[in-house]
Amino acid sequence: METPLFSCLFSLLILLSAVPIDALSAQCLSDHQSLLLQLKNELLPNAPQSTKLQKWSQNSDCCSWEGVTCKEGRVTGLDLSWETISTRIENSTLFNLQSLESLDLSVNQFNAPIPARIGNLTSLNYLDLSFAGFVGQVPISISRLIKLVTLDLSDNHFNSTIPARIGNLTSLVSLSLQGCELYGEFPKEIFKVPTLQTLDISGNELLQGSLPEFPQNNALQTLLLYGTNFSGPLPTSIDNLRNLSRLELYQCQFNGTLPNSMVKLTKLVYLDLSHNKLTGSIPSSLFKLSSLEYIDLSDNQFSGKLEFPNPSSSMLDSLDLSSNKLEGPIPISIVNLRNLSILSLSSNKLNGIELDVFQGLPNLISLDLSYNSLIVKTSGSHSNLSNSLSSLSLSSCKLRQFPNLKNQPSLTQLDLSNNQLHGEVPNWIWEVGNGSLYYLNLSHNYLVGMQEPYSIPNSIGVLNLHLNQLQGKIPILPLNATNIDLSSNNFTGSIPSGIGYNLSCTVFFSLSNNSITGVIPESICMASSLGVLDLSKNRLNGRVPECLSKHSSLGVLNLRNNSLSGPIPNTFLGSCRLNTLDLNGNMIEGQIPKSLANCSQLEVLNLGNNNLIDEFPCLLMNISSLRVLVLRSNKLYGSIDCLNASVTWAMLQIFDLAHNNFSGKLPGQSFAKWKAMMGTQPKLILLQFQLEETLPYMDSVTITSKGLEMNLVKILTIFTSIDLSSNKFDGPIPKEIGELTSLYTLNLSSNSLSGKMPTSLGYLQSVESLDLSRNHLNGNIPPSLTKLNFLSHLNLSFNQLVGSIPFGSQFQTFSADSFMGNEGLCGPPLNNCTDGVVETNANYSDNGRGIDWNFLSAEIGFIVGFGLLVGPLVFCRRWRKWYFECVDEIAFKICPLSVWRFYYRRQLANRNKGRRH
Repeated sequence: METPLFSCLFSLLILLSAVPIDALSAQCLSDHQSLLLQLKNELLPNAPQSTKLQKWSQNSDCCSWEGVTCKEGRVTGLDLSWETISTRIENSTLFNLQSLESLDLSVNQFNAPIPARIGNLTSLNYLDLSFAGFVGQVPISISRLIKLVTLDLSDNHFNSTIPARIGNLTSLVSLSLQGCELYGEFPKEIFKVPTLQTLDISGNELLQGSLPEFPQNNALQTLLLYGTNFSGPLPTSIDNLRNLSRLELYQCQFNGTLPNSMVKLTKLVYLDLSHNKLTGSIPSSLFKLSSLEYIDLSDNQFSGKLEFPNPSSSMLDSLDLSSNKLEGPIPISIVNLRNLSILSLSSNKLNGIELDVFQGLPNLISLDLSYNSLIVKTSGSHSNLSNSLSSLSLSSCKLRQFPNLKNQPSLTQLDLSNNQLHGEVPNWIWEVGNGSLYYLNLSHNYLVGMQEPYSIPNSIGVLNLHLNQLQGKIPILPLNATNIDLSSNNFTGSIPSGIGYNLSCTVFFSLSNNSITGVIPESICMASSLGVLDLSKNRLNGRVPECLSKHSSLGVLNLRNNSLSGPIPNTFLGSCRLNTLDLNGNMIEGQIPKSLANCSQLEVLNLGNNNLIDEFPCLLMNISSLRVLVLRSNKLYGSIDCLNASVTWAMLQIFDLAHNNFSGKLPGQSFAKWKAMMGTQPKLILLQFQLEETLPYMDSVTITSKGLEMNLVKILTIFTSIDLSSNKFDGPIPKEIGELTSLYTLNLSSNSLSGKMPTSLGYLQSVESLDLSRNHLNGNIPPSLTKLNFLSHLNLSFNQLVGSIPFGSQFQTFSADSFMGNEGLCGPPLNNCTDGVVETNANYSDNGRGIDWNFLSAEIGFIVGFGLLVGPLVFCRRWRKWYFECVDEIAFKICPLSVWRFYYRRQLANRNKGRRH
């Protein structure tokens, strides 16, 4: 019994003898402990959630403190990550710890520049300052840390260039500058650091650069440049990156073709070149790389036909070639990629294929063939696709019959939208996936009903039957759906009284554009998660349920074009989250509820075409987010003087008070505050309400422009309009209106406005429709109006204007109807001016003095010469048409509104044509 005990003691002595004596006895050096305690005193007051610093105590050995690492009593490692430190450290004792080899200050809140003294820690081989809230410049002094192996400065707010001297860090293995708001040219020297294996500069949108010619034996294994402004071609020397396993260059500006030399990247596992400008064909040799598991070449301009060679041992798991210009048939050789689980070929020009071809891919989980020139042929027999298939997208594949998917036990997402499916929705479709079907999109087809018997499973989360010809009553809805779109069908009957109990999880619900009758049931308010409720374009009657105005999550309430009556509930709460309220085209009475002022996020308020009787809703002035206000065709009255208050609608872009009884002066001071209608054009984006769980909800509005009523199905933020027509406004047109240089439509017709037309109207450089007809305006037409190069509709009729119609631009292309009812006007397109008329014009001169005949004779000489030049333009229709076509073509090329105008005019040209909705 003693022998084993002696043996254990002897072994223990041997182990102890192998450990250096000074390591056993080494304690934290006193000066290092003192520096750390001083550092604690500096940082802890501004580290409220510290878990490490607060435990440091002078009564214990500093080498045992959390976050501290020692060698022979010297502090060599310091980890203060996640300490919520928010104090500046440029004068910190931290930089006196010269023995530091590792420093981690990540995930803090310094909100200050990286101190230049960081360069004093020359023993550092690991430095992590990521997510630390540093700002300002990347200090050049970092280049003195020549022993650095790992440098991570990612996710800070430097807003600076990258020092080229970082390329002098010849021991660097990993460099991360991801998401640092860097700009300027990226130094190519860094690519050539011989030891560098990982380089991540992704997420710096303003950072420019190009890939260099890579030297042989380059050590790079991971190269992440996505989300930068890098451009240029991929160099043929990319094959020198023989150790490269991950290459992510997506969302950049790379162009040119894929170099064939990429076939030599035999260790490449992950390749993402999506969202660039790459062209040419996709080399078939790329699919021979046996190590590749992921390829994403989507959103480029690749063309030509696809070829899939017979690889000996392809490991490819995911292939995305969507949104290119690939053409020809999908080759049957695709089945050679036996390990493929995700395949997306959508949005190309590929053509016909049998769906059963893909049964040769036994591991397929997701298949997307949408938006091609495909005519996908489906057999009537059961599908033999992979049993693992969970997502199938065949949108716009010219399907004429439902593919038989009864035997797909794992299918959870099915998109058959935009096809040519007729007849009934087969009842077996609700059993697909063994009751696990979550997403079903059958929109944009010709379906007329549901095959009986059927039961929509509660597993359905997204049900889109939009734009079919479905008839009958509203189907019983699934209990767990978040998105239900039954709009643009032929559903009839009333909304079930208990429908709200089936919408407890629903975020988006639309029954728009059907033939639903009856009242809106109170139970609809039981849908507590509802963000969008669209019941527009039906035959609903009764009142707007009061509970809808108290709904806590509702962002869009669209009840337009029904037969609703009664008042709008005046019970909008302070927690109101409405972004859009559209009650246009009903029979709603009473006043505009004052509690609407609680809806501080409101962007679109459309109460037009009702029977409201009230004054202007001045309380809405406090809603700074308002973009669209339509109150037209009601019985509103009084002045709108409150618009001159100090508050402003800086984002307002559509303001429509037409066909009411408003009176008084126009609010000139307010016009000068509507920033969205003046200055530089905003980005061309759509006005929409975004829900995380659904596609964005597009707002629409009906406007009057160029004398025509038009429904804007999508509202561009670039579109601006003011319509105050058919009211009782009087006084002059405010000169401030000329500051609205981005205004597209201005209609002040049918009021009692008087005085001269302000010359500032000539500053409305973007206006295309100007209607000042049926007022009491007098004086001359300002010559400045001839500068309105985009003016295509002008109506100044039935005023008291005098003098000759100005020459210039497109003015002489307007018909006589634009100027009729002004007895003192003359000149093309009206009758020629006579001496009597000219005399009359003189009586309306600004200063009232007589005619200076010497000056007039010089003018006549100029006009005669000018007339010889422009006469053919005025009187020769063919020449005039050719001239203005050329002018318009040039103007459209340089005008920021060109995209919108093309869209708008196309809609206008088709205004009387039938359209499927």
